[in-house]
Amino acid sequence: MAKSDTKSETARFARPPRKLLPASRPASAKAETPYHHGALREALLQAAERVLERDGLAGLTLRAVAREAGVSHAAPTHHFGDLTGLVSELAAIGFRQFNAAMSSACDMATSPLERALARPKAYVAYAQAHPGMYGLMFRTERLDYSRPSLHEAAESSFAGLANAIGAMRQEPISGDALTIEQGAAIARAWSMVHGFTMLLLDGRLEDILQRMPTGTTAEQLLEAILKSTVAGKLPC
Repeated sequence: MAKSDTKSETARFARPPRKLLPASRPASAKAETPYHHGALREALLQAAERVLERDGLAGLTLRAVAREAGVSHAAPTHHFGDLTGLVSELAAIGFRQFNAAMSSACDMATSPLERALARPKAYVAYAQAHPGMYGLMFRTERLDYSRPSLHEAAESSFAGLANAIGAMRQEPISGDALTIEQGAAIARAWSMVHGFTMLLLDGRLEDILQRMPTGTTAEQLLEAILKSTVAGKLPC
């Protein structure tokens, strides 16, 4: 082999191999993201509800919600500011669901008695189906009622209760100006149903149910309470 050929071969093998560059992406291709911008807020709220029902209020943190939604830890802060903002918006959703459930139950009633029983029955049923959300909705110290969405949803819930009591008393009730008798009637009805609900969720009614005829359910016990309460108070 000629000397010049040997030098050429040596130089060729001495050069480092060329790195293979990744193929360039088409100009039209975009990085994939789990959510469109407009859907991320809703996805975070859905994730928050799942965390709440699974892990309870103590487990509901901004990091837990971000992890559940599969997004960066900064995403909940960007959309809700802080944990109070997140749980307040979540509670607003709960109140809207709660109100819709009671309204639907009342719409399906076909008699004055059914209408009187429909709202409290739906109240308890919602709490049984969504115990975490129900607990959050009435944790006032964790919520910011100055947020318009929560204020509106909570006011709508109170208005529904006031209207139901007004129908039973056969008089219009304004939620902004109550007489002492109207306030007492609203507080009495709310205390009864909310108290029953909390006893039920805490398992504190089991002792009473075990002392009653075999097969008696909490729903039957609630209906008996409600019927004894509204007896003689319904419009003809």
